[in-house]
Amino acid sequence: MKVQSIRFRFIRDFLIMALMGGLIYFVFLQFFLFKYGDQVLNTKNILVLTFFLLIVYFILSIYFGYRNGRVISKRLDEVLSFVSILRSGKYSARAIEIEKDEIGLIFEEMNQLAMFLQDQVRSLQRLADEKTELANQAHHAAVIEERQRLARDLHDSVSQQLFALGMISSAALRTVQSDPNQTKVMLEQIANISAKAQGEMRALLLHLRPIDLKGDTLNEGLNKLIHELKEKTNLDIECQLEHFDTPSKAIEDHIFRIVQEALSNILRHSQATKVRITLETIKDQIHLYISDNGKGFKVERNLMTSYGLQTMRERCEELGGVFQIRSMEEEGTYINIRIPL
Repeated sequence: MKVQSIRFRFIRDFLIMALMGGLIYFVFLQFFLFKYGDQVLNTKNILVLTFFLLIVYFILSIYFGYRNGRVISKRLDEVLSFVSILRSGKYSARAIEIEKDEIGLIFEEMNQLAMFLQDQVRSLQRLADEKTELANQAHHAAVIEERQRLARDLHDSVSQQLFALGMISSAALRTVQSDPNQTKVMLEQIANISAKAQGEMRALLLHLRPIDLKGDTLNEGLNKLIHELKEKTNLDIECQLEHFDTPSKAIEDHIFRIVQEALSNILRHSQATKVRITLETIKDQIHLYISDNGKGFKVERNLMTSYGLQTMRERCEELGGVFQIRSMEEEGTYINIRIPL
């Protein structure tokens, strides 16, 4: 049994309590002997001495119990606080001034766990970097395939619609004087087909829009994205972006895509008029906060079925971060993300 253990501390305190109780009892007994002499062993005095001994041990038990309980409770509160810090994603935290008892061993193991989690975060971010590099390499191969797909789409939709426009407009020119009513029907068909063709072209241009930073910094990419949304939508976007340098390109790409996915969800589903975006660093963490005043939803039901929410959570977890979302119907949605640096 180790001298520093909690068990030894209890045994030591109980021995001290017994010695103190015995000493007090001995002094009290000497007082009785001095006062009553040979009459000390009568029934009344024995009862008084026994009752006094019980009171002494009762008081000593309360004192030592409260003292030991307070010490252990304080140590356990420190354990709980340390667990909460690790749960919040601050894996760089360490317990200091560790005593060599059972609770101290728990702190040492938790320090080792924090180091392990920190190494895991580094590994995740390194894998994310490698994934980004592989994605960039795959991008060049995908460009040719995308060009071929766009060529097929142009041929199958817009090209055929333009051909139909040419045919109908030629026919309308031939009937403009002989059959004005038929010409009017043809012109209506031309207007409908041109509107459809314009919609197809907008869809194709939307697919051509870049979905990553393309060499920009995170702040530059987010500012461009938000500026474009302000020009093309009626969203009131309040933005607060702190400028900082991240050690990983993957972190910037993932944060940009998370914001992009969140804004896409807001535009498609929330019916919001105001959006707030905050990006800042607090100690050793990146904090990303996105909120809107939309119609909200039930998180438990949508978190597992929404592809956009799953994508944001997966990107956050790839960086070793913590993803939190709160939403209530008719009260908006709040996303809070913390990523360790």
